[in-house]
Amino acid sequence: MLLHIVARGKIGRSPEADLVQRYLKRIAWPTKVTELADAGGNAPPLPLNGVTIVLDERGEALSSTELAKMLERWRDCGKREARFLIGAADGHDEVQRSAADLLLSFGPATWPHLLARAMLAEQLFRATSILAHHPYHREG
Repeated sequence: MLLHIVARGKIGRSPEADLVQRYLKRIAWPTKVTELADAGGNAPPLPLNGVTIVLDERGEALSSTELAKMLERWRDCGKREARFLIGAADGHDEVQRSAADLLLSFGPATWPHLLARAMLAEQLFRATSILAHHPYHREG
């Protein structure tokens, strides 16, 4: 299953970009990042049998293990792509939120979108590591 991050805004050359790449390179699953302008422009069409996850502060705060189980369930059900949408400063509109298969939150705080992208990349690496029984994630 492809893990596809679709993010508003250009990350450019930055410490956040380095961090995102560091985690994405370590993921054994196929990954892709699509950057969109801050306003306008649309993501490429989601393939049939894909899921959309919208990062939203009003969403569900999943533990790393819960995210891993969700990815595992989607993968095992034959989902071709899990698309993670990171919005611009104003977040997502109601149409995007209501169309999502999951609203995912990193807690009630508001995070800069570049940092949210790095946090998502790390959580995807952690989730796939959990599924591979890799020691990166240690239960506390």
